[in-house]
Amino acid sequence: MADARGLVKRRAGARLWLSAGWLVLLVLVALFAPLLAPQDPLMQDLFAARLPPFWASGADPNFPLGTDSLGRDVLSRIMYGARVALSVALIAGILTCVIGSVLGLIAGYFRGWPDVVISRLVDIWMAFPPVLFSILLIAVMGTGLGSIIIAVVVIDWTRFARVIRAEAMSQGAMDYVASAQVSGRKRFSIMLTEILPNVMPTIVVLLTLEMGIAVIVEAILSFVNLSISTDDPTWGSMIAEGRLSIHQAWWVLVFPLIALFLTVLSLSQLGEGLKDRFDPVLR
Repeated sequence: MADARGLVKRRAGARLWLSAGWLVLLVLVALFAPLLAPQDPLMQDLFAARLPPFWASGADPNFPLGTDSLGRDVLSRIMYGARVALSVALIAGILTCVIGSVLGLIAGYFRGWPDVVISRLVDIWMAFPPVLFSILLIAVMGTGLGSIIIAVVVIDWTRFARVIRAEAMSQGAMDYVASAQVSGRKRFSIMLTEILPNVMPTIVVLLTLEMGIAVIVEAILSFVNLSISTDDPTWGSMIAEGRLSIHQAWWVLVFPLIALFLTVLSLSQLGEGLKDRFDPVLR
Protein backbone atom coordinates (compact mmCIF):
# COMPACT_ATOMS: atom_id res chain seq x y z
CA MET A 1 0.00 0.00 0.00
CA ALA A 2 2.79 2.38 0.90
CA ASP A 3 4.59 1.52 -2.34
CA ALA A 4 1.43 2.28 -4.31
CA ARG A 5 1.05 5.66 -2.59
CA GLY A 6 4.69 6.44 -3.22
CA LEU A 7 4.29 5.60 -6.91
CA VAL A 8 1.25 7.88 -7.18
CA LYS A 9 3.16 10.70 -5.48
CA ARG A 10 6.15 10.27 -7.78
CA ARG A 11 3.93 10.32 -10.84
CA ALA A 12 2.13 13.43 -9.59
CA GLY A 13 5.47 15.09 -8.88
CA ALA A 14 6.79 14.21 -12.33
CA ARG A 15 3.61 15.55 -13.92
CA LEU A 16 3.90 18.76 -11.95
CA TRP A 17 7.55 19.38 -12.80
CA LEU A 18 7.19 18.48 -16.49
CA SER A 19 4.23 20.83 -16.86
CA ALA A 20 5.96 23.62 -14.95
CA GLY A 21 9.13 23.10 -16.97
CA TRP A 22 7.34 23.52 -20.30
CA LEU A 23 5.49 26.62 -19.10
CA VAL A 24 8.65 28.23 -17.72
CA LEU A 25 10.39 27.54 -21.02
CA LEU A 26 7.47 29.04 -22.91
CA VAL A 27 7.46 32.16 -20.73
CA LEU A 28 11.19 32.65 -21.26
CA VAL A 29 10.80 32.19 -25.01
CA ALA A 30 7.95 34.70 -25.10
CA LEU A 31 9.86 37.27 -23.02
CA PHE A 32 13.09 36.99 -24.98
CA ALA A 33 11.62 36.29 -28.41
CA PRO A 34 13.39 39.29 -30.03
CA LEU A 35 16.73 37.84 -28.88
CA LEU A 36 15.98 34.16 -29.46
CA ALA A 37 14.07 34.23 -32.74
CA PRO A 38 16.39 33.37 -35.65
CA GLN A 39 14.46 35.58 -38.09
CA ASP A 40 12.02 38.45 -38.22
CA PRO A 41 8.60 36.73 -37.97
CA LEU A 42 7.06 39.18 -40.47
CA MET A 43 9.85 39.05 -43.06
CA GLN A 44 8.70 37.46 -46.31
CA ASP A 45 10.93 35.79 -48.89
CA LEU A 46 9.08 34.03 -51.69
CA PHE A 47 12.35 32.47 -52.88
CA ALA A 48 12.53 30.64 -49.53
CA ALA A 49 8.87 29.59 -49.45
CA ARG A 50 7.97 26.20 -47.94
CA LEU A 51 11.46 25.17 -46.96
CA PRO A 52 11.38 21.96 -44.88
CA PRO A 53 12.67 21.58 -41.28
CA PHE A 54 16.40 21.24 -40.65
CA TRP A 55 16.52 17.44 -40.79
CA ALA A 56 14.86 17.14 -44.22
CA SER A 57 16.49 17.30 -47.59
CA GLY A 58 16.64 20.82 -49.02
CA ALA A 59 16.47 22.53 -45.62
CA ASP A 60 18.11 25.85 -44.84
CA PRO A 61 19.90 26.08 -41.44
CA ASN A 62 18.69 29.67 -41.12
CA PHE A 63 15.12 28.31 -40.83
CA PRO A 64 15.30 25.43 -38.30
CA LEU A 65 11.59 24.50 -38.51
CA GLY A 66 11.11 25.51 -42.11
CA THR A 67 9.13 28.33 -43.71
CA ASP A 68 5.53 28.92 -44.71
CA SER A 69 4.08 29.73 -48.13
CA LEU A 70 5.35 33.32 -47.89
CA GLY A 71 8.86 32.36 -46.79
CA ARG A 72 8.39 33.39 -43.16
CA ASP A 73 10.28 31.48 -40.48
CA VAL A 74 7.98 29.04 -38.65
CA LEU A 75 10.07 28.90 -35.46
CA SER A 76 10.18 32.67 -35.11
CA ARG A 77 6.44 32.95 -35.65
CA ILE A 78 5.78 30.29 -33.00
CA MET A 79 7.97 32.19 -30.53
CA TYR A 80 6.16 35.47 -31.13
CA GLY A 81 2.82 33.67 -31.15
CA ALA A 82 3.60 32.47 -27.62
CA ARG A 83 3.54 36.12 -26.53
CA VAL A 84 -0.05 36.53 -27.65
CA ALA A 85 -1.17 33.19 -26.21
CA LEU A 86 0.40 33.79 -22.79
CA SER A 87 -0.81 37.38 -22.58
CA VAL A 88 -4.40 36.30 -23.16
CA ALA A 89 -4.02 33.33 -20.79
CA LEU A 90 -2.56 35.35 -17.94
CA ILE A 91 -4.68 38.50 -18.10
CA ALA A 92 -7.99 36.88 -19.03
CA GLY A 93 -7.44 34.00 -16.60
CA ILE A 94 -6.75 36.25 -13.62
CA LEU A 95 -9.65 38.62 -14.36
CA THR A 96 -12.05 35.72 -14.86
CA CYS A 97 -10.81 34.09 -11.67
CA VAL A 98 -11.24 37.22 -9.55
CA ILE A 99 -14.71 38.11 -10.83
CA GLY A 100 -16.13 34.59 -10.76
CA SER A 101 -14.55 33.61 -7.44
CA VAL A 102 -15.79 36.74 -5.63
CA LEU A 103 -19.33 36.25 -6.89
CA GLY A 104 -19.19 32.53 -6.09
CA LEU A 105 -17.97 33.15 -2.54
CA ILE A 106 -20.67 35.74 -1.90
CA ALA A 107 -23.42 33.51 -3.30
CA GLY A 108 -22.24 30.37 -1.52
CA TYR A 109 -21.57 31.83 1.91
CA PHE A 110 -24.10 34.62 2.35
CA ARG A 111 -26.94 32.68 0.67
CA GLY A 112 -30.29 34.52 0.60
CA TRP A 113 -30.97 37.13 -2.04
CA PRO A 114 -27.29 37.44 -3.17
CA ASP A 115 -27.32 33.73 -4.02
CA VAL A 116 -30.62 34.03 -5.88
CA VAL A 117 -29.48 37.02 -7.95
CA ILE A 118 -26.04 35.60 -8.80
CA SER A 119 -27.37 32.11 -9.55
CA ARG A 120 -30.07 33.45 -11.89
CA LEU A 121 -27.48 35.63 -13.63
CA VAL A 122 -25.22 32.60 -14.10
CA ASP A 123 -28.09 30.55 -15.54
CA ILE A 124 -28.98 33.28 -18.03
CA TRP A 125 -25.34 33.77 -19.02
CA MET A 126 -24.75 30.07 -19.59
CA ALA A 127 -27.74 29.84 -21.93
CA PHE A 128 -25.66 31.50 -24.66
CA PRO A 129 -23.37 29.22 -26.73
CA PRO A 130 -19.87 30.34 -25.66
CA VAL A 131 -18.15 30.19 -29.06
CA LEU A 132 -20.94 32.05 -30.85
CA PHE A 133 -21.10 34.53 -27.98
CA SER A 134 -17.37 35.22 -28.23
CA ILE A 135 -17.56 35.71 -31.99
CA LEU A 136 -20.49 38.09 -31.53
CA LEU A 137 -18.59 40.10 -28.91
CA ILE A 138 -15.52 40.36 -31.13
CA ALA A 139 -17.68 41.42 -34.08
CA VAL A 140 -19.22 44.19 -31.96
CA MET A 141 -16.04 45.39 -30.19
CA GLY A 142 -13.66 44.84 -33.09
CA THR A 143 -10.53 42.73 -33.26
CA GLY A 144 -7.58 43.20 -30.95
CA LEU A 145 -5.94 41.72 -27.89
CA GLY A 146 -8.14 43.70 -25.51
CA SER A 147 -11.31 42.52 -27.22
CA ILE A 148 -10.23 38.90 -26.94
CA ILE A 149 -9.50 39.28 -23.22
CA ILE A 150 -12.87 40.94 -22.60
CA ALA A 151 -14.65 38.19 -24.56
CA VAL A 152 -12.98 35.44 -22.51
CA VAL A 153 -13.80 37.16 -19.21
CA VAL A 154 -17.42 37.86 -20.17
CA ILE A 155 -17.97 34.27 -21.24
CA ASP A 156 -16.11 32.23 -18.62
CA TRP A 157 -16.65 33.96 -15.26
CA THR A 158 -19.67 31.69 -14.77
CA ARG A 159 -17.41 28.63 -14.54
CA PHE A 160 -15.71 30.02 -11.45
CA ALA A 161 -18.94 31.34 -9.94
CA ARG A 162 -20.73 27.98 -10.04
CA VAL A 163 -17.88 25.85 -8.75
CA ILE A 164 -16.75 28.25 -6.01
CA ARG A 165 -20.36 28.77 -4.91
CA ALA A 166 -20.71 25.02 -4.34
CA GLU A 167 -17.38 24.87 -2.50
CA ALA A 168 -18.28 27.85 -0.33
CA MET A 169 -21.62 26.28 0.58
CA SER A 170 -19.86 23.07 1.56
CA GLN A 171 -17.24 24.85 3.64
CA GLY A 172 -19.85 27.10 5.22
CA ALA A 173 -21.51 24.06 6.79
CA MET A 174 -18.30 22.97 8.53
CA ASP A 175 -17.83 23.16 12.31
CA TYR A 176 -14.91 25.57 12.11
CA VAL A 177 -17.16 28.15 10.44
CA ALA A 178 -19.82 27.69 13.12
CA SER A 179 -17.16 28.17 15.80
CA ALA A 180 -16.00 31.38 14.17
CA GLN A 181 -19.59 32.65 14.02
CA VAL A 182 -20.19 31.81 17.69
CA SER A 183 -17.06 33.73 18.65
CA GLY A 184 -18.68 36.87 17.25
CA ARG A 185 -16.57 37.39 14.13
CA LYS A 186 -18.10 39.24 11.22
CA ARG A 187 -19.30 37.16 8.28
CA PHE A 188 -17.14 38.98 5.76
CA SER A 189 -14.05 38.30 7.89
CA ILE A 190 -14.98 34.62 8.16
CA MET A 191 -15.38 34.38 4.41
CA LEU A 192 -11.93 35.84 3.78
CA THR A 193 -9.94 34.14 6.55
CA GLU A 194 -11.70 30.78 6.94
CA ILE A 195 -13.52 29.82 3.74
CA LEU A 196 -11.28 31.39 1.10
CA PRO A 197 -8.09 29.52 2.16
CA ASN A 198 -9.97 26.22 2.04
CA VAL A 199 -11.34 26.79 -1.45
CA MET A 200 -8.05 28.17 -2.75
CA PRO A 201 -6.83 24.78 -4.13
CA THR A 202 -9.99 24.59 -6.24
CA ILE A 203 -9.48 28.16 -7.40
CA VAL A 204 -5.90 27.33 -8.45
CA VAL A 205 -7.06 24.33 -10.48
CA LEU A 206 -9.82 26.38 -12.14
CA LEU A 207 -7.37 29.20 -12.88
CA THR A 208 -4.93 26.93 -14.70
CA LEU A 209 -7.78 25.30 -16.61
CA GLU A 210 -9.14 28.73 -17.51
CA MET A 211 -5.75 29.84 -18.78
CA GLY A 212 -5.72 26.80 -21.07
CA ILE A 213 -9.24 27.62 -22.26
CA ALA A 214 -8.17 31.22 -22.93
CA VAL A 215 -5.31 29.96 -25.10
CA ILE A 216 -7.75 27.78 -27.05
CA VAL A 217 -10.27 30.62 -27.46
CA GLU A 218 -7.56 32.94 -28.77
CA ALA A 219 -6.42 30.24 -31.21
CA ILE A 220 -10.00 29.70 -32.43
CA LEU A 221 -10.58 33.41 -32.95
CA SER A 222 -7.28 33.89 -34.75
CA PHE A 223 -8.07 30.79 -36.83
CA VAL A 224 -11.12 32.62 -38.21
CA ASN A 225 -9.26 35.96 -38.46
CA LEU A 226 -11.03 37.54 -35.48
CA SER A 227 -7.96 37.93 -33.29
CA ILE A 228 -5.25 40.57 -33.65
CA SER A 229 -3.93 41.86 -36.96
CA THR A 230 -3.58 39.14 -39.58
CA ASP A 231 0.06 40.13 -40.08
CA ASP A 232 1.01 39.43 -36.46
CA PRO A 233 1.96 35.82 -35.74
CA THR A 234 -0.50 33.77 -33.68
CA TRP A 235 -0.76 30.03 -33.33
CA GLY A 236 -4.33 30.00 -34.62
CA SER A 237 -3.51 31.92 -37.78
CA MET A 238 -0.52 29.63 -38.41
CA ILE A 239 -2.77 26.59 -38.04
CA ALA A 240 -5.29 28.12 -40.44
CA GLU A 241 -2.58 28.76 -43.02
CA GLY A 242 -1.01 25.35 -42.52
CA ARG A 243 -4.35 23.64 -43.06
CA LEU A 244 -4.44 25.03 -46.60
CA SER A 245 -0.96 23.71 -47.45
CA ILE A 246 -0.86 20.51 -45.41
CA HIS A 247 0.17 18.38 -48.40
CA GLN A 248 2.96 20.73 -49.51
CA ALA A 249 4.25 21.98 -46.14
CA TRP A 250 2.95 19.88 -43.23
CA TRP A 251 5.33 21.58 -40.76
CA VAL A 252 3.43 24.87 -40.98
CA LEU A 253 0.43 23.12 -39.39
CA VAL A 254 2.08 20.55 -37.14
CA PHE A 255 4.54 22.68 -35.12
CA PRO A 256 2.07 25.35 -33.91
CA LEU A 257 -0.39 22.55 -33.15
CA ILE A 258 2.23 20.85 -30.98
CA ALA A 259 2.95 24.13 -29.16
CA LEU A 260 -0.77 24.70 -28.56
CA PHE A 261 -1.34 21.13 -27.37
CA LEU A 262 1.62 21.11 -24.98
CA THR A 263 0.66 24.48 -23.52
CA VAL A 264 -2.96 23.58 -22.83
CA LEU A 265 -1.98 20.15 -21.48
CA SER A 266 0.70 21.63 -19.23
CA LEU A 267 -1.69 24.21 -17.79
CA SER A 268 -4.29 21.57 -16.93
CA GLN A 269 -1.73 19.18 -15.46
CA LEU A 270 -0.08 21.95 -13.48
CA GLY A 271 -3.36 22.74 -11.75
CA GLU A 272 -3.98 19.10 -10.87
CA GLY A 273 -0.43 18.71 -9.61
CA LEU A 274 -0.65 21.81 -7.42
CA LYS A 275 -3.93 20.61 -5.96
CA ASP A 276 -2.47 17.19 -5.14
CA ARG A 277 0.47 18.82 -3.41
CA PHE A 278 -1.19 21.64 -1.47
CA ASP A 279 -4.78 20.56 -0.85
CA PRO A 280 -4.95 19.87 2.93
CA VAL A 281 -7.74 17.31 2.48
CA LEU A 282 -5.78 15.24 -0.05
CA ARG A 283 -2.64 15.53 2.07
